[in-house]
Amino acid sequence: MKKRSLLLIAAAALAMIGLTVAFMMDKVTVSASSIALADQGWKANFSSPLKPDAIEKGDLYLINASGEPVDAEMMLLKNGKTVEIPLLAPGEYKLHIKKAAVKGSLLKSLALSEVSFVVQEELETLSNADELKAYFARLLDLQQQSDGSMAVSGSADSMASEESSSADAAGGEGGDFSSTNNQVEGVDEADLVKTDGSFIYSISDSSVVISDVRNPAEMNVAAKLLFKQDMYPQQLFLSGNTLVVLGSQYSVLPTEGKINDYQRHVGLTSVYLYDIQNPASPQLIREFGTEGDLNGARLTEKMLYFVTNVYPDYWMMESQKDPELRPHHYDSQKNEDLQPMPYDNLSILPGTMEGRYSVITAIDLTNPTENSISTDGYLGGSEQMYMNAENLYITASVYMPIDEAEEDNDLDMSVWQPQSANTEIFKFHLEGDGVKFVASNEVAGTLLNQFSMDEYNGYFRVVTTEGFTWDEAAPSKNHLFVLDGGMKQIGSVEDLAQGERIYSARFMGDKAYMFTFKETDPLFVIDVSAPSSPKVLGELKIPGFSNYLHPLDENHLIGFGYDTKLEPVKGEEPRVVTGGMKISLFDVSDFSNPLEKDAEIIGGPGTYSPLQYDHKALFTHKESNLYGFPVAEYAEGENDSILFQGSGAMLFEITPDGIEKAADFMKEASMQYEDWEKSVQRILYIEDRLYTVANSEISSYGLADFNLIQTLSYK
Repeated sequence: MKKRSLLLIAAAALAMIGLTVAFMMDKVTVSASSIALADQGWKANFSSPLKPDAIEKGDLYLINASGEPVDAEMMLLKNGKTVEIPLLAPGEYKLHIKKAAVKGSLLKSLALSEVSFVVQEELETLSNADELKAYFARLLDLQQQSDGSMAVSGSADSMASEESSSADAAGGEGGDFSSTNNQVEGVDEADLVKTDGSFIYSISDSSVVISDVRNPAEMNVAAKLLFKQDMYPQQLFLSGNTLVVLGSQYSVLPTEGKINDYQRHVGLTSVYLYDIQNPASPQLIREFGTEGDLNGARLTEKMLYFVTNVYPDYWMMESQKDPELRPHHYDSQKNEDLQPMPYDNLSILPGTMEGRYSVITAIDLTNPTENSISTDGYLGGSEQMYMNAENLYITASVYMPIDEAEEDNDLDMSVWQPQSANTEIFKFHLEGDGVKFVASNEVAGTLLNQFSMDEYNGYFRVVTTEGFTWDEAAPSKNHLFVLDGGMKQIGSVEDLAQGERIYSARFMGDKAYMFTFKETDPLFVIDVSAPSSPKVLGELKIPGFSNYLHPLDENHLIGFGYDTKLEPVKGEEPRVVTGGMKISLFDVSDFSNPLEKDAEIIGGPGTYSPLQYDHKALFTHKESNLYGFPVAEYAEGENDSILFQGSGAMLFEITPDGIEKAADFMKEASMQYEDWEKSVQRILYIEDRLYTVANSEISSYGLADFNLIQTLSYK
């Protein structure tokens, strides 16, 4: 009896030890794309470091579809967690992983022992539902093996930031009236307000108002476009006699005669085309749309392009036999209801494993009622978008698997665990309504916004931030990469401003200007005239930071951002406190010694302008050296409170000599908070008049004296 008790105790002890070891074991996860292109290679990212000799010892090896070993070059990158196979012939492959490949393998387990992928000569479209299901089934497996951590996106450092612009940025004007402050000259961006010099087209809540402003003293509402109850206009374009309204709406998916307890709704980006030959009587001539949220839209040479992001409910595969995983679209010209896209219009982008689509739609507006619509979906997702007249670029984050050992060491991050990421950049060539995938490449770090990208003389330039500013063990760092027309990296400047992140960037020809921030605002001047060997020429450190940069001329930049100061904290590092809005004039004529020539501070803490997160809010009138923007002004109150002072718009005369306030269209606060209906959203000019546009009204002023002429209320 005693012997039996001892055996039971020993068995219990062994079981406890086994459970303890199992509990303490770290699970090594793998993230890798299911598709690769022959000339671009394939990568797999591991959550834990691998042994340097793992490949040499055969602990990692590759087999083909016949189960035969493949003699291919395989390398472990310097981070110790990424395996790259640079070149492979088209075909199906499996990477086999032995536990011995992992450092400290005794206390680690493998979530996967093999990873399958396909190498294609060029990007191929899908053939059938099985291929699509296989993609999402693998994605579900990856998420389950990583305990859902792959679903985390974004970072703490991506929240406080916005715009910068390209070397070819438009001056915000066209002819005798304003145009949108676009990123690239000749490529129009959708906006809240547009004008043709006689009428102003503006979004007002769930309608579009067409205001006749030919007589600034007798402005009137010429027409008001109303939409379906669930349709919300977001952006506008003007193309000749066609008004383009892009909006979001919800629709119930067709059930094909099936009786369902649950009717699935999807979000759509809908496009309404109006004939405005007579703006007082606009005629709806076509409606079409695609599933997803609007990422961005561009108009060049009467060609409309827009990109939507679609998040299919692929987890329905666990409960439904044949869920519809394709994006939907419709076109009133074909009398089509909402229907899934054909499989041969869908492709899987290489280099990433994302559970969302980028849907790219194009239409020639020279004949908007008859011309065909091109719509293609790409699995891989899109975050930022850049476009010039020839090429369109979209990006997707490539998330690194979380190292469970690192996660356990930081209990404070147990609720929200951000993932470090790289960025895959996809290039598409544009020919009319044809959008053709060219190539892609992965760069270290993540992008701030669309203006982190630029193309010049056939070379693509991009700036990124790698890591997180709060991570003292592995401080963030910033990079500039140069890629050729085939998206091969040919040059870089890396590891700038450690512990900081990019707040804005500007590419001006063969120079790049990059602002980073943590406590002060360093302006880096980078020479990219030799694409294979870019180099930092100069650096300037000043208090504050710039969210948006605008070229005054080839030797001067205007920065729009915030003033900051350091406040002492007893027993700790000083904390950075944001003050009022700041305008800076930078002299970069001496590249090695950039200077802040002048600065203007507006208001106190809490003061902001839409310009700080939307470059399209900038007004320019180059002939008068005028630059303006909407403003909401706040002041510091007691106990760190902020007090609303008023809102409106401000104009400044900015020349190489300095910054001077030219006009103030601010209205003092009559209540504790801003009146959204009357807050200025855009400023524009037509000939010798200036207009401020709010959600519920338009005000006209003389451009010479800035005196109020009339306020038109359309609510």
